[in-house]
Amino acid sequence: MHATVLALGRCAAKCTLFCSLIGLAACAVIQPVQPWEKGVLARPEMTMQGDALESKFSEHIYASREAASGGNGVGGGGCGCN
Repeated sequence: MHATVLALGRCAAKCTLFCSLIGLAACAVIQPVQPWEKGVLARPEMTMQGDALESKFSEHIYASREAASGGNGVGGGGCGCN
């Protein structure tokens, strides 16, 4: 039984090494973004925040719903004092 466990351990180590090498080889073929592709990636729809006006509106609704301000760089609590 001890030999079986050692064999499985060696097999797992070889499999891990093989998968790591395949992963490194896959990272080596990544090409940089071409200049003509940068225009597509720079569109406003591709940003993480989305529309600036929409995010401000959502923050306003959230602050109104929570009846408190704060956490977005604005001081004060739910009492209305700044």
